[in-house]
Amino acid sequence: MKLEAITPILNVSDFAAGVAWFESWGWKKAWDWGTPPSFGAVCCGDASIMLCQGAQGGRGRGANTTTFTSPGDEQADKGVWLWIGVDDVDELHRLALAARLDVTLPPTDMPWGSRELHLRHPDGHVIRLGQDAN
Repeated sequence: MKLEAITPILNVSDFAAGVAWFESWGWKKAWDWGTPPSFGAVCCGDASIMLCQGAQGGRGRGANTTTFTSPGDEQADKGVWLWIGVDDVDELHRLALAARLDVTLPPTDMPWGSRELHLRHPDGHVIRLGQDAN
């Protein structure tokens, strides 16, 4: 098998708000479909994530305010967790704070050798941004 691409699809409650959330920390809308749009994708470089309003997967925000901090907090959200490799977690943290995004784990050096930042999408999806901690 030769892998051509992987594109996750996130179930969102509001397509336009989902696009705006990603745009607030550097992504761009790649395309949309429908009138009004209810399906489409955001991209950053060669990476893309599809957003589907009200379908294709689960979503749901947990009562937890952190991830990887308190026992069980990584199990509370009902959305998708995505790990995305980036070049500067600390810069993305500054962008996230400026955009008033839900930061559930500030930049942290993890014992497995990555530095991670966790952002929670309003629909409960957790985006784990990581870079090599060395």
